[in-house]
Amino acid sequence: MHIENTLMVAVDLQERIMPSIANNEEIARKTEILMRGCTLLNIPLLVTQQYTKGLGDTLANLKNAIPDFAHIEKMTFSCFRDDGFRKKLEGFSVKNILVAGVEAHICVQQTVLDLLESGYNVFVSVDCIGSRYEKDLRYSEKRMQQAGAVLTTVESVLFGFLDRADHPKRKEISSLVK
Repeated sequence: MHIENTLMVAVDLQERIMPSIANNEEIARKTEILMRGCTLLNIPLLVTQQYTKGLGDTLANLKNAIPDFAHIEKMTFSCFRDDGFRKKLEGFSVKNILVAGVEAHICVQQTVLDLLESGYNVFVSVDCIGSRYEKDLRYSEKRMQQAGAVLTTVESVLFGFLDRADHPKRKEISSLVK
């Protein structure tokens, strides 16, 4: 995964669903770090909201992590099955998709499987996904990995993007993950 051919997708990290997600505070914190890191490195981000009227807005800390925040409204579980999302994604010349979000076994998993089927390389930051129940999360991770997704973590991704200790953004990335 390289900076120039990667895009991040944040799936449905919304106010009314996050309180029911196991380990939600850590997921929100790690996702914010990942989003801020992607922003520093000029990696494009697409953020979705599922049925905003019922599930609320994206968490405030995540909205604040992205300059000029905008979301893509969807009603499909898989982001890729939403025409607006797919058109935005296709507007970028990327082959790697980095995924974060909830719920892992529903919207995240369906999005990952559809992206893989469409020929994208998919990387799932496991410290940025969650479900209400541990078993759903665990088996979703297995299913996504068996389908071809690469499971990774925030620090691994961000330092992988840097590639070198003398990268001009290394100090800023280092301070984000501390």
